[in-house]
Formats: sequence, structure tokens, C-alpha cells
Amino acid sequence: MLHQLSKQLGTASFVLLLSACASISTVPNGHYSQVARAHLYDMQEWHLEGRVAISSPKDSWSANIEWNHLPDSEKIKLSGPLGQGAVVIELVGNVVKIDRGGGNVQTSNQPEQFINQQLGLFVPLQSLRFWAVGLPEAEQKFQETDDGFVQNGWLIAYKEMQKTGAETLPHKMAVTNDHAKLKLIVDQWDLNGKNAK
Repeated sequence: MLHQLSKQLGTASFVLLLSACASISTVPNGHYSQVARAHLYDMQEWHLEGRVAISSPKDSWSANIEWNHLPDSEKIKLSGPLGQGAVVIELVGNVVKIDRGGGNVQTSNQPEQFINQQLGLFVPLQSLRFWAVGLPEAEQKFQETDDGFVQNGWLIAYKEMQKTGAETLPHKMAVTNDHAKLKLIVDQWDLNGKNAK
């Protein structure tokens, strides 16, 4: 199970998660505006590298994360220090594939339920692909807050933003509801094949 990944990742990932990357050019917090970011819905592809921590009353774990977003797919690699215990999640349409290495690959056509089963807690992956770049999920109701928005029962808060080429994208964000909390720190963005730190 993916929640067993936490045992393999150790304390080092959590320490890395708490430390900030000194080379990142952050911008002061301001009022969040979805309208000012609406053009990002047209972004066809992006790649991020960073750190993620997920916690619930029953479990918690942290990992390094690499996420490749393409128009028709998502590929997320979670790993511990030095790439140990790597797990790759691929989402194409409504089919999810989880590869733990060594030929241990599982698939499902119910992605969020399947990931929930593997992680031991619910992670809204299909919404996260929008939230990661600072957008509410397309064509879904949301309510803006000072530093983000509320959507589908989740509070998405952008704690710190960073300059990424001509764009301003999340550096630190938190996604929470009554049952789980996800923290994401993005150390590097690559937009449409253009590397940007």
C-alpha cells in the first residue's frame, strides 16, 4: 500500500519539506484572484518538482514529488531521499495506474476511489491538477478566500507564491478538509517545456 511508503521515506523527507529553497524568488502574499489567473487554464503542459506531506487522524507521510501534466495525462512520482521507495501514479482519462516497481503495477477505472484505497485517505487528484497551479477546478463552483478558495469541501490556501518566468505560481500551498491535510512545496516549475525556477 502507498501509506506504507512513509515507513520507507523516513524523517529526512519531512526535514526537507520544512526547509525552504533559498534560490526561489517568492512574492509577497496578496489578495488571491482567480480572474487574474484564468489564462492559466490554457496552459497545455507543466512539470513541477518539490515535496509533499499528507496527514489524517490515522496516518501521515511525506515524499519528494515530480509531477508531469500533459493535456491528456498526469504522471506523479513519489519518492524518499535519493529516490528510495519510488511509486509512480499515472492518470489517463479515468484510468489510473500505480507502479511500485519490480513489476508491481495495479490499474483501476475509478481513480480517486482506488488512490483513496491505496493511500488510506482521500486525495482529490483530479482537482489537484488545477489547484497545483492556483486554479479552481474548471466548471466547478468555488468561493474565493483571501489566499485561495473553497471548492468541493476543501480549503485551498496559497501560503507563498513564486515568480516562474512571466508567471506567478504557487511555492507553498495547503489543501485541507475535516479529514485530511496536504501540504505542497514546489521548488521548480517547468512550463510548456520552458524550465523556470
